[in-house]
Amino acid sequence: MTSLKCRHTLLALDRLTKRYLVLAIVVLSSTSLFAQFDPQIGHYMYLPTAFNPAAAGEGDMLKISGMHRMQFTGIQNAPMSTYFCAASPFVIGKTKHGAGVRFLNDRFGLYTNMTFHVQYAYRHKIGKGYLSAGVDLGFVSVGFKGDSVNLSKLNDSYHEADDQWIPKSSEAGMSFDMGLGLYYTAPRWYAGISYSHLNFPTVHWGDYATVRLRGTMYAFGGYNHRFKNKDWQLKPSLMVMTDFTGWDVNIAALCEYKDRYTWGLAYRIASNVAIMLGIDIIDGLHLGYTYELPTSKLLIESFGSHEVYLAYALNILKPKHTNRYKSIRFL
Repeated sequence: MTSLKCRHTLLALDRLTKRYLVLAIVVLSSTSLFAQFDPQIGHYMYLPTAFNPAAAGEGDMLKISGMHRMQFTGIQNAPMSTYFCAASPFVIGKTKHGAGVRFLNDRFGLYTNMTFHVQYAYRHKIGKGYLSAGVDLGFVSVGFKGDSVNLSKLNDSYHEADDQWIPKSSEAGMSFDMGLGLYYTAPRWYAGISYSHLNFPTVHWGDYATVRLRGTMYAFGGYNHRFKNKDWQLKPSLMVMTDFTGWDVNIAALCEYKDRYTWGLAYRIASNVAIMLGIDIIDGLHLGYTYELPTSKLLIESFGSHEVYLAYALNILKPKHTNRYKSIRFL
């Protein structure tokens, strides 16, 4: 089973049980679980520190941002994820740096996934832009709701009600986690690459089960094109996510008007299409919303996915005595 198909398999099993998502019942029949737990992010172009520590301190802004995602609504126990990130640039002598924190609270099926990381990035001027190298250090906690397992709903001969490999109560374990990243920003474009779960953290559930998280690579980039009419910009972007057993490719094209109103389309290959909307409510405060519709058979069971993004940015390195605000989005 490929890691990036984990969530779709969970939801398919839900239609069989009509009550619980029980992928863990299958994979825990052995002593190890190899799966990638990182959630999907529709607003990846706005939230790069969620997966790339080198983006911490990008620009001159102190950025505080959050995202809440409700995936595949209409299906019980469908994935639900909340991200919180805060990052700020700072200067030591003539060198530029960035630091931040990020927190994830993720739930999908009978699993829970919570992470907390601190981030550091060193920024170096190259050409017209900056190249940043960053590190992500923290902890990951993976849990399993064993007291919600209901084998009788499967009605097959493969599973045994007293299977010792299946936890009978809620289990959770914690492990050290780390990641690395590179990120380059230029006046009109940006690109980055990162690798999460670099140390393949291992979480133990009691004496029987072991959860080992597979490392995941992220590669992303985008371009900001301003038309002759300076009020309009086109912002295409791309993100590729892989654990080298499966791939997830997300393409987006956003149109921005007067550095305040944003709308566009996104497509996740073989997964969903999305409508994206955004507005700068006041200077420094941006609200975004994404609605995704599955392109697979999940469309029969789900009403789609919803994602809300909220961010506040404050220019702390170069304060200007003006009321004009420059968009908190890239460049």
